[in-house]
Amino acid sequence: MKNLKYLVMAFILLISLTLVSCNKDDKKVNSKDNLKEVDLVLDWYPNAVHSFIYNAIEKDYYKNEGLKVNIKFPSNSSDPLALTGAGKATLGIYYPQHLINAIANEGVPVKSVGAIIQSQLNVVISLKDQNINRPKDLENKTIGSSGDPLTEAVIKDMIKNDNGDPNGINLVDIGFDIISSMSTKRVNATTGGMVNHEVPVMINKGFDVNYFYPCDYGVPNSYELVFVANNNTIDKNPDIIKKFLKASKKGFDYMKNCPNTSLDLLLNNHQKDNFPLTKEIEEESMNILLPKMENENSKFLSQSSDVWQQNIDWLYDKGFIKNKISVDDVFINVETDQ
Repeated sequence: MKNLKYLVMAFILLISLTLVSCNKDDKKVNSKDNLKEVDLVLDWYPNAVHSFIYNAIEKDYYKNEGLKVNIKFPSNSSDPLALTGAGKATLGIYYPQHLINAIANEGVPVKSVGAIIQSQLNVVISLKDQNINRPKDLENKTIGSSGDPLTEAVIKDMIKNDNGDPNGINLVDIGFDIISSMSTKRVNATTGGMVNHEVPVMINKGFDVNYFYPCDYGVPNSYELVFVANNNTIDKNPDIIKKFLKASKKGFDYMKNCPNTSLDLLLNNHQKDNFPLTKEIEEESMNILLPKMENENSKFLSQSSDVWQQNIDWLYDKGFIKNKISVDDVFINVETDQ
């Protein structure tokens, strides 16, 4: 009984320490009056994947590195790359395969400096009553997509790799109208939806869904989102990137250790008019994201040459890039001394 009593006391102490560390004000007094302005263009409006950024702002992790981070929202999907490439933003959040295309085909002077998500979030989603459990089941079906040529290549490659016939599929451009296109039976399945957003949204609305990942059927795994920086910034002001990533890692550590508090900080910053958030959905999203942002094989923000090379090879083989560029052209790993 005495041992049980000590175990209970130890458990209560551990919980108490965790609560204190998540709720205490851990901001430091920054003696630097002249903070370096850093303009960061998000990939979309704030949601669970950006929690670590808002943690780093609210907890002064960026400020204590001498940085003032200004969040910018994109007016279109290419803004994070275009503005960063033109030197009108310090950093952007972008998509790896589109980044490879831009560097190889257009010579955009940017590189990835850190992977935010270590594996795909993009999934093929369908209502359960459609009985689509794998790519072969998409044969002769109507599939909703964003109209991106990459999407068609991914779908056809998956079906072919699953010993199916991709020639009979009907691809329909649905833009971002993913959920209603399925619920109204306009399409049999969709691609472009995220496992951490559209899936929990549909479940929250009472729909039973199936989904699967392209990387499980021969399409190379890809980082879902990466930080991109201009080559000029990388060469001439590497300390800015190093300090930004160091503070971002602290924001992610806080997100891991204090997900509830992180969620509250995020909800304080969501864009009610453009992209309102629902607490239950973002909570589920965070649960899905955390093991995909860091795991035992890949640390947060780390990048692998193999992952980039596989995507370069796939894009070249499918004819999306004419020049088979080097992995050194698309990414660098930044040491943050942390």
